[in-house]
Amino acid sequence: MSDRLILVGRIAGAFGVRGEVRVTSFTSDPMDLAGYRDLRRADGSPAPALTGARPVKGGLVARASGVETREQAEALRGLKLHVLRQALPAPEEDEFYLADLVGLRVETPDGRSLGAVRGVQDFGAGDLLEIKPQGAPSFWLPFTREAVPEVDIPGGRIVAVPPAETE
Repeated sequence: MSDRLILVGRIAGAFGVRGEVRVTSFTSDPMDLAGYRDLRRADGSPAPALTGARPVKGGLVARASGVETREQAEALRGLKLHVLRQALPAPEEDEFYLADLVGLRVETPDGRSLGAVRGVQDFGAGDLLEIKPQGAPSFWLPFTREAVPEVDIPGGRIVAVPPAETE
């Protein structure tokens, strides 16, 4: 798990004429993104370091190492910024990094397998776990305490109570 890359931001384009970039942050506090000194590209290669950051609506504006002009800044548009999972602080008790849930097996309270977490999405009404049963299509489960009473990351499992099906 420690060598996995976690998406923390994306360069949205140039800001002004002096080579600054506008960055969309996927961290709870957008300024946290400026504190990561080892940003990576999706392939694991080094990404430009961010300095002189200041908050703006929806993210931050910063200088990117090696970028001096608006054209160079604009060329970075769309660059996804990642950090190594081990660089993130430990979550508080009863908090989780959603990326840590992907791949966990999902079972009912009585131990019946429901599949594995394929992904986590938020379409606007809260986090949903995409559960992929073996040999069957995936389904969505709300990531709430009622539907997911137990998350055991060290044990590699989630206990879930699927809703009763209606016809």
